[in-house]
Amino acid sequence: MAKNQSSGNIAGVVEVGNVLVHLDILTEYFCCDIEKCNGQCCEEGDAGAPVTLDEVAEIENSLDTIWSQLGAQAQSVIDCQGVAYTDVEGELVTSIVNGRNCVFRGPHGCLLPQKPISCHLYPIREKQLGPMVGLNYNRWDICKAATVLGEQKRLRVYEFLKEPLIRCFGEEWYKELESIVDELLDKKVIH
Repeated sequence: MAKNQSSGNIAGVVEVGNVLVHLDILTEYFCCDIEKCNGQCCEEGDAGAPVTLDEVAEIENSLDTIWSQLGAQAQSVIDCQGVAYTDVEGELVTSIVNGRNCVFRGPHGCLLPQKPISCHLYPIREKQLGPMVGLNYNRWDICKAATVLGEQKRLRVYEFLKEPLIRCFGEEWYKELESIVDELLDKKVIH
C-alpha cells in the first residue's frame, strides 16, 4: 500500500508488509563501484557496522577460518574487546581498528563468509520503529561513484540490493515491493 498525503499517511514512504520504505530507495540510482571507491564504507566512520547478537555468534564461529587473513592490528583488537562492542549510541557494532576501519576488512573486501545484514543492505539503513521497520537511503560522499555507475546502468537502489533485501525480508516481500514500484510507475508517482 503506497503512503501519500492524500490518504493522511506519511509522504515519500511506501508500506510493504510491516516495512516502511522511503521512496528514494525506489527512485535513486546506485551500484557499488569497488574499483573506484575501494570499499571506503568499510574504512570510514567512527563506529563499526551494526550487528545482531546472532551475527556476533556467527562471526565468532567463523574466526578460526579467517583468523590468518586478519591483520595484526585487527587480531589485537579482537583479542582485547572481541568481534563487536557497544558504541556511544548503545548499538552493538563490529570492532574497528584505529577508530575507523572494520577489523574484518581485507585487501579485497570483507573477510567474513557472510557479511552482517547492515553491511549487505548498505546504502540502505534499517531502523526499528515499534512494530514496524523503516528503510532509508543513506547518502555518503564516498559513494558518489556508485550513484554514477547506478545511473549509467539504470539500476535503482532496491534493484541493486535485491539479494540482501530478500535475505532480510523474504522473496514474497520483494515481489510485493516490485509490484508497488510498477504501480507507482504506472501512476507516474515515481519516474
